[in-house]
This record gives sequence, structure tokens and C-alpha cells, in this order.
Amino acid sequence: MIARMTLLLFLLASGCGKPAADKAAAASPELPVTHLPGFYSAAESYFSPNGKSLILNGRRTAEETDYHVYTIRIDGQHVQRINDMGADACSYYFPSGDRLIWTSTRDNLHLPPGNFSDPADYPAGAELYTSDLTGNNRVRLTHNELYEAEVSLSPDGQWILFGRSIEGRMDLWRMRPDGSGEVRITDTPDLQEGGAFYMPDSRTIIYRAWNIADQAGRSLPMTIYTINHDGTDRRQITTEPGTNWAPHPAPDGRHFVFVKTVPPHNFEIFLMNIETGRQTRLTYHESFDGFPAFSPDGHTIAFSSGRDAEEGARTLNIYLMDIASLVEE
Repeated sequence: MIARMTLLLFLLASGCGKPAADKAAAASPELPVTHLPGFYSAAESYFSPNGKSLILNGRRTAEETDYHVYTIRIDGQHVQRINDMGADACSYYFPSGDRLIWTSTRDNLHLPPGNFSDPADYPAGAELYTSDLTGNNRVRLTHNELYEAEVSLSPDGQWILFGRSIEGRMDLWRMRPDGSGEVRITDTPDLQEGGAFYMPDSRTIIYRAWNIADQAGRSLPMTIYTINHDGTDRRQITTEPGTNWAPHPAPDGRHFVFVKTVPPHNFEIFLMNIETGRQTRLTYHESFDGFPAFSPDGHTIAFSSGRDAEEGARTLNIYLMDIASLVEE
């Protein structure tokens, strides 16, 4: 919102006042969580293929104004800044583990900065880059001064999946790892699609979308879908009204984690079996919880949360939760 509306949704939740703690917490407490140290604020993290590190968007100090891409070991050691110019957003590891892909405005500082949290003002010139694990050997993949973000890769390493906004309309696209062979996956004038990830089969995509007509409202209903990567067989996965957002698939191909709102205004993380529709709530905290992502073995999720933030501070940080017992159900 950092891309994918992290801060927008966080601010909407915070703007309603500090809600009372969910009464369900006493009956269904969270599994233990571990805080990932080293950042003043950090969000939207994803595991390396070996499960030992995370890539994320963060600010090391309160004085920093822009978020940048970092990698860090899950024990909190070996923090590596990947980019040092412009403002960064979504990032991901290549399945090979030796390269990274990330979004940045680094080469378009002459353009208006825009706002990664506002879909009506996404930064033009947020382009896609690949690099090695230190940020070197950088390759710019897009050169069009559009907003391109919300990026990930297929598990087989054959496709980069991303969102592109053209004149305020966001659709899903894919291309080869070298930037060639662009294919537009969705072409829906009424929907804003994004936050997309390939399922383990490297052919099915899970993503969230909202109706453009709802974009001006204070709340933003979202729905989770799957679609083939050729744009066929779109299926609606969530049917409840409200915010159903930020899906990330489990390695078993049957589960995914996502975020939805629970009364009064809480953003909480759920695990869902895509075959049966069964949902299991994972977080029970009065603060914002979002952006869950599975580890490669499916036993852990990383997620962003406003818990433990200083009073009045609208910051997020990264936490790890062991959910092995739930995914095996």
C-alpha cells in the first residue's frame, strides 16, 4: 500500500475508532504468532522457495517516507535492501530462488508520485524489475509509464503474473520472465482485478476483484475468483457480501488464506478449503490483520498486522503463525 490497498483498508478500519476485542477470541484463541523484528513498518511479505527468508515492503525508521523492498531471514537476521530509489511496492521470489521481481517508480521520478493506496491515483510509472538477491543485475521489464504492480510468478517459473492499470482500469496480465510474450488475461470494464497468484498447477489463478462502481464509497466490497490463465472459466469462490480480499494459495492446491471483515469493522484472516467451502478463522485481534501468505511447506503463514503498534501509530508489521494442524484437516 504499499500496493493492493494495504494502507487504504488499514485506515478505513482505524477511522472507525478502536473496536472492542472480538468476543469470539476467548472461545477460539489464535495459534501462537511470532513478530518479525527490524522494521518501523512493514507489510505484504512472501516466502522464499526454501522457506528461510521473506521479501517485503518496509520502512526501517519513522523518518522514512517511502516503502522499499527488503529481504530478511525468518529469524529476523540478514536484512537486505533491494532498491534505493523511488517508491517500491509488490515483490516476489522467482521459484528458482536466485532472482526477485518487484515494483518501483525508480526510473519515473519525473512523474507525479501518485498514491499506492488509492486506486483512483495509482502511480503512473510504477514499473516491474527483476534483480538478483542483492538488488544487483537489475533488469527493467516494462517501459510504458503505466501502473504495473501486484506481481507474482507461476510455480513452474514460466510466467510473471501482474496487474496493469490503464486509464483507471485494472486487469490481469502475464508475460515471460524476460518481459516478452505479454498476454492480457482479463478484460472486464466493470471490475478491478488484482492481487493474483497462480495455484500449484501453474495454470489456475486466484485473485480478488471489486466493482468499479463501488470504488468511491467508504467501504469497498471485494470478491475472490479463480480463472484459467488463458482467461477462461472464471469462477466466483466467495459468496458472502463485504470485503473478501488478499487470497494466497496453499501448496496443497486445496486451501487458500484470505482476509474478510467481521463486525464491527475488523479485518481478520481466514483459511478456506476451495473444494468444500469450509472456512476457519485464524486471527482474533482488534487491530488490522491482512496479507496472509503461505510458506512453501504449507505449515506457516506470514501476515501483516497493526497489533503491538504504538498508540496512535498507523503502522503494520510482519508476524508468523504455524497453521500446520489446520491445513492437514
